[in-house]
Amino acid sequence: MLWALVAIIALALIFDFINGFHDAANSIATVVSTRVLTPRLAVLWAAFFNFVAFLFFETHVASNIAKGVEPGVVSLTIVGAGLFGAIVWDLLTWWWSLPTSSSHALLGGFAGAAVVKAGFGSLDGKFFLNMAIFIVLAPLLGMAMGAILMRVLMRLFGKRSPRSVDKLFRRGQLLSAALYSLGHGGNDAQKTMGIIMAALVATGHLVVAADGELHVPLWVVLSCHVAMALGTMMGGWRIVRTLGMRVTKLQPVGGFAAETSGAVTLFMATGLGIPVSTTHTITGSIMGVGSVRKLSAVRWGVARRIVWAWGLTIPGAAAISAVTYLLARAIGVPG
Repeated sequence: MLWALVAIIALALIFDFINGFHDAANSIATVVSTRVLTPRLAVLWAAFFNFVAFLFFETHVASNIAKGVEPGVVSLTIVGAGLFGAIVWDLLTWWWSLPTSSSHALLGGFAGAAVVKAGFGSLDGKFFLNMAIFIVLAPLLGMAMGAILMRVLMRLFGKRSPRSVDKLFRRGQLLSAALYSLGHGGNDAQKTMGIIMAALVATGHLVVAADGELHVPLWVVLSCHVAMALGTMMGGWRIVRTLGMRVTKLQPVGGFAAETSGAVTLFMATGLGIPVSTTHTITGSIMGVGSVRKLSAVRWGVARRIVWAWGLTIPGAAAISAVTYLLARAIGVPG
């Protein structure tokens, strides 16, 4: 049992690394596309703030994810199948250059294996309903806030010369990229923490407190943030190109508006303990900013392809994890 638990924790940290690698674009696409930072400096900047995010946020998201599937149903096989489904989906969409949600891939994988074992009744309906609502709400919030902030900035700085505005917001983007990376680390790293905690509960290494809360051990917090930061440092240039250059053309002021809007949305969701997609959030923000000047500034064909990938993420990862779970049971792995 111990070696199996260690293997599952290692697999979870590999997913966390891939999450950072896959979602690096979320934190740095705008700051790279506006040429405020070189790609190398941008990933180092984002990785640092991904890591220190644990100093700023409570671990409500991790606790909620760990309790998303009925504890009596969770097993190491369920967790392993869920992680495998999420990793395979992340790698496929990275190869296809699509900025899909690692978060939804992970939760879809976790749920898919659990449903095959014990049916839909094994899922925490309220938790998954909130997640489903925020699948739609997070990009819409990002889009609305991006559009509003961009209009405010245009009103405030519209009469200044383009050169002086660029100079100001090149500096401002360092702050907005840092804020977004904090939000990214604060929300996304906790998803892997939640999966590790579920494995620890399933094996009796972690006990639910009397108040119903699960308290995340410090070693879990630090290891997840380190794995994500290392993945971010490796970058994900295929998706950076899609997000930062193909959706719409951004100037530093637009990059600042998109990152700041996305960061505020992530801070709100993390405070509420709701796992949201950092990918959906920043994509919505970029679309909102691009649409302010004119709707045709957004390449809606690329956006449509991204939205299709969003819709396929949960069922795609769930299907892979379900098949993985069934294969594991067929060869005699305990359920």
